[in-house]
Amino acid sequence: MSEAPGIDGQLSRAQALALVAEKLARAGVVEARGDARALLLAAAGLAHAEYVLAPETPLGAAAARRLADFTGRRAAREPVSRILGTRGFWTLDLGVTPGVLDPRPDTETLVELALELLRARRDDALSILDLGTGSGAIICALLTEFPRARAIAVDLSGSACAAAAANLARCGVRERASVLRGRWAEAIASRFDLVVSNPPYVRGGDIAGLDPEVTRHDPALALDGGADGLDCYREIAHDLPRLLAANGVALFEIGADQREAVAALLTGAGLDIAATRRDSAGRERIVAARRAASLP
Repeated sequence: MSEAPGIDGQLSRAQALALVAEKLARAGVVEARGDARALLLAAAGLAHAEYVLAPETPLGAAAARRLADFTGRRAAREPVSRILGTRGFWTLDLGVTPGVLDPRPDTETLVELALELLRARRDDALSILDLGTGSGAIICALLTEFPRARAIAVDLSGSACAAAAANLARCGVRERASVLRGRWAEAIASRFDLVVSNPPYVRGGDIAGLDPEVTRHDPALALDGGADGLDCYREIAHDLPRLLAANGVALFEIGADQREAVAALLTGAGLDIAATRRDSAGRERIVAARRAASLP
């Protein structure tokens, strides 16, 4: 574990922030000042408003030691969420462990579209299935928004199942969810009103070229979608006709160039495309499908 030299307890909070931002920028961190602020607030145990009201207050020796440690780790391209162990997602504060994909803001697009497509059923006792739940970010958000829904969350990774269960408890929805370890829907026999998934979709050959924050810290199991990035969609699409209830909807996060291919897999399984959605950066992000009326 490396530390960043020069961060002294005699520095004011503002001076420390500027110094950390400079160090992170030199290390190639894109959001250097925002990350520096998050690390400083955590190291000093401050709310943002406390910093704004007293930026000239000396940082203090203990906070300086923590901040030096945090800065060295971030300069080595460890994500802020992994340094601090938490990530804000939707309206929630989730725990992030080494065995799960770090939840991204882009994934909130899936939650937004699910709420839109099921707006009229917001207060129904919906059944939800989350395949490849990881940290449980999606299912935690959905259960907070659908107050009478119940869910099953599935993941192949035991550490992911543990992280999801912890986050469900953290968000106060654990009693409405079961967490199962398994491969996709192999052990699932029920039908669901909503099936959601953010499966691995990176082409295997592209993983090495991703940012260090991803390649060094996200588990390969949560990234590798096979040679063309579509292996997991093929498996899940095959099972959707037996998983979706009569008015059921399935939503998938996708890679930026995968909309047509994933849509073709879903229609090939007998589903109708209900909607697609771009994320805040304008990238194709979500494909949604409905159970076709012609399916038995």
